[in-house]
Amino acid sequence: MATQSRYVEVARHITALGAVKRALTRALPAECPGGPAAVLSLLHTHGELRMSRLSELLAVDISVTSRHVAHAGRHGWLERLPDPADGRSRLLRLTPAGQEMVAALGERAVEMITGTLANWSDDDLDALTAMLGRLRTDFGDCRISHGDLPLAPHRGDPPEQDPGRGTTDPGAADDRRPRSPAPTHA
Repeated sequence: MATQSRYVEVARHITALGAVKRALTRALPAECPGGPAAVLSLLHTHGELRMSRLSELLAVDISVTSRHVAHAGRHGWLERLPDPADGRSRLLRLTPAGQEMVAALGERAVEMITGTLANWSDDDLDALTAMLGRLRTDFGDCRISHGDLPLAPHRGDPPEQDPGRGTTDPGAADDRRPRSPAPTHA
């Protein structure tokens, strides 16, 4: 069993990850700040969603989600459609312009991470990916099944196939509709 001092050190490092998130946010285009970028990413990952489910996935109040959705809507990145299961509700869906913005966001994130971690070995990157995934799972991250930000593969890499795409979270069955596959980034 780990000593208390180890848990203290882990807590310090996790808290400091905010600096990594802020650096990634600074790399976003001015017209698509962090909140709307997160909305677009989640719609890309999960397909059509109700505002309530989107708010749950973002882990913010619905009023905050509404502001981010309004921003994305003004830029033409998403559309609101009637929910066939409930006429009082709307489903949010990415537009082609939204898909393009998601691709651009992924490319920027990959460029920043590639530049910052260029001297890391493949083994180091694999270990980091595995440990961060395990950490998210252990903390119960409801977005873990498909990831948060669809990142573009490196130029020349084959597109990765996601065998889990098309599955739903058990608690999200009413909020998710079938969607077409994500575009590949060349």
